[in-house]
Amino acid sequence: MSDKRETLGFQTEVRQLLQLMIHSLYSNKEIFLRELISNASDAADKLRFEALANPDLLTKETELGIKIEVDKKQQTLSVIDNGIGMSREELIDNLGTIAKSGTAEFLDQITGDKQHDAQLIGQFGVGFYSAFIVADRVKVESRRAGSAADEAVCWESEGKGEFTIENIERSDRGTRVTLHLKKDETEYAELFRIESLIRKYSDHIGFPVSLTAIGEDDAETKIVNSATALWTRSRSDVTEDEYKEFYKHLSHDFADPLMWSHNRVEGKREYTSLLYIPGTAPFDMWNREAPKGLKLYVQRVFIMDDAEQFLPLYLRFVKGVVDSSDLPLNVSRELLQQNPDLMSMRSALTRRALDMLKKIASDKEKYQKFWGEFGQVLKEGIVEDHANKDKLAKLLCFATTQNDNDTQDQFLNDYLERMKEDQDKIYYILAENYVTALASPHIEQLRSRDIEVLLLTDRIDAWLVDGLTEYEGKVFVDVAREALDVPKEGDEKTQDKTNDENKDFLEKMQGALDDRVTSVNISSRLVDSPACVVASGQDLNTQVRRILEASGQELPESKPILEVNLEHPLIMQLSSEEDDSRFRALSNIILDHALLAEGSQLENPAQYVKSINSFLLNGTASKKKAKKKATKQKAKKKAKKKVAKPKSNEGS
Repeated sequence: MSDKRETLGFQTEVRQLLQLMIHSLYSNKEIFLRELISNASDAADKLRFEALANPDLLTKETELGIKIEVDKKQQTLSVIDNGIGMSREELIDNLGTIAKSGTAEFLDQITGDKQHDAQLIGQFGVGFYSAFIVADRVKVESRRAGSAADEAVCWESEGKGEFTIENIERSDRGTRVTLHLKKDETEYAELFRIESLIRKYSDHIGFPVSLTAIGEDDAETKIVNSATALWTRSRSDVTEDEYKEFYKHLSHDFADPLMWSHNRVEGKREYTSLLYIPGTAPFDMWNREAPKGLKLYVQRVFIMDDAEQFLPLYLRFVKGVVDSSDLPLNVSRELLQQNPDLMSMRSALTRRALDMLKKIASDKEKYQKFWGEFGQVLKEGIVEDHANKDKLAKLLCFATTQNDNDTQDQFLNDYLERMKEDQDKIYYILAENYVTALASPHIEQLRSRDIEVLLLTDRIDAWLVDGLTEYEGKVFVDVAREALDVPKEGDEKTQDKTNDENKDFLEKMQGALDDRVTSVNISSRLVDSPACVVASGQDLNTQVRRILEASGQELPESKPILEVNLEHPLIMQLSSEEDDSRFRALSNIILDHALLAEGSQLENPAQYVKSINSFLLNGTASKKKAKKKATKQKAKKKAKKKVAKPKSNEGS
C-alpha cells in the first residue's frame, strides 16, 4: 500500500455536482450538518453489523457514538464517529468518484431551478459534498475498523478540481471530517447554533451525538440528542417535525413526505414498521437496477439498506424502516427469500401502504400530486398483485372525455356516478397521448351522446386493461375494437343489417384496397369522420402491437377492419364514383386517413402523397374546366340574345 501523498483529480461528474451543490443549496445550507451526521450514523450502523461476524472489530470502544467539535478560534467544525471507517481505496472511491448507475440521467435532469435541483441532489445521495457550501477546505481522516494505526488515511480538498490523499497514523478507528469554514460562515462556529441544528435535524439518530467547544476553559461535553431510534419510541412521543426529519434522514430528500404510518405488531410475529409516502418521485424511479426497499433492522441492529423483499416492486417509491424481533441477526438477502415469516410481513406491509394511499385519496388535491408523481408505477400493481387488485382499482385515476387537459384525473367511482341509466359498460380508448385520444374518431358517437370515455395514454395502460377487465360489475370495453356495442337510440338499424344493405359497395371498396384490410363494414361509432380502423376481437390492440414491435419483438402480420360512415360526404362521393381508378385511389386515401387518425405510420407515405397530389391537381383542373365551360356557355347565350334582337326601321 502506498503511503506517499498523492494529488488526484475529481471525476468530471463530481466537479459538476460540487458546483450544483454550492449554487443550488445555498439557501438551505444548514442541511450540511444533517448530511454529515447521517453519514456518521450509517458508519456506526455498518460497524455494528460487521461486528456480528467479527466481534474483534468492537474491541476497546464498544460504545458507538458521534462527536461534534466546534473551534471558534480556528473557525473549524468537526464531525467524528467511531464507526466502520474507510481504507485508502474506499476514500478515493467514495469521495473522488460517483460509481452509481443513473449519474448521467441525474445530470440531464438538472434544470437551473434551484428548488428543483436541490431536491434532485438530495435524492442522488451526495450529502458529503454539501460540506463545501460552508467550507472552503474539507479534511477527512479515517481508519478502517480492524486495520493498523499506521494504515489510516487523510483526504483533503478545497472542492475545486482535485484532492490529496496520504497515509497517516491514527489511534482511533472511524472517521473525522473537519470543515474549515468560509469567512462569511462564522455562525457555524457558534456552539448554540450547532446545538440548535442537531436538535432540529438529528434528534432521532439512534446514537448519542455529543457537542464540545474546543479551546474554551469552561468547555463541557454534553449529549444533545435523545439518542433513541425514533421508530422504537411511542407514536405519542414523536412530534410531526421529528417524523419529517427522520424521513429526510432516510431518503436524503429535502421535501416533506405526503404521509407516514408508524406501527408495532405483536403476537406470533413481532416487528415495528415506519413507512413514508414521498411527495416527489426519485430521479431514478424507472431504473430497475436502482436501490429500492426498506431499511432493515433486527432487534435494533442495522442489517441492510435496501431490503426490497418487504414490498412489491410497484411500491418501490415507499421509504421506511422495518425492525424485526424474529428474524436472525445473520439474515441475508438470500435467506430473506426463503424465510417463511417474510411473506406474512410483506402482505401486511403492502396492505398498510395501500391504506395510506387510500387516506391520501380522500383529499383529491393532495392525491393528484401523488398521482402525478407515482401513478404510472402504481398501475403496475394491477398486473403484478392480483390479491390487492380491488384495492388498487379504487386508487387508479384516468383522464376522461369529461375533464379538460388541465383538470384532475378521475377515479373509477367518479366515472360510475356519471354513467347513463342504460349504460352497463366502462368505455376506454388507448392512444399515444391525450390530444390523439380526445380527437379519435372512435369516440365520436359516444361523445355525441355524452357517454364518458377513459383516455388511456400511459404505456402500461395496455396491460392494465388486460388485468382489470371489470370494475364493480361493469365490463371494460375497448372502443377501437370491432362490434362496438353502443347503447341504442330509437329505432337504430343493427350493424349487420346495414352491412347487408350495402354489401356491393363494401365488397367493391375492400377489393379496391388490395387486401390492406380484413373487411370493410358500416360504422356505428362515427359521426364527423368518414372512416376509422378497428382491431378484430382476436388481434392485439394497435398500441400494444406498436410497443412490442418497438421493443424488437417479431409479430405475425395483422390487418385492421375498416369502418365507414355512410352519411359522410366523402363516403357518399365514393359510393357514386363510377371511374374505377378514382374509386380505388379515393378508397386508399380514406384508409390512409383512418390510419393516421389513430396514430399509425403509413407503409407507403410516398404513394399517399402522390395520390393526394393527383386529387388536388384533378380537382383544380376540374374547376378550371368547369369555369371555362361556364364562360363559353355564358358567351353563347349573350350572342344568341344579340342575334334575336329586332332591327330598327330606317328612314321612318
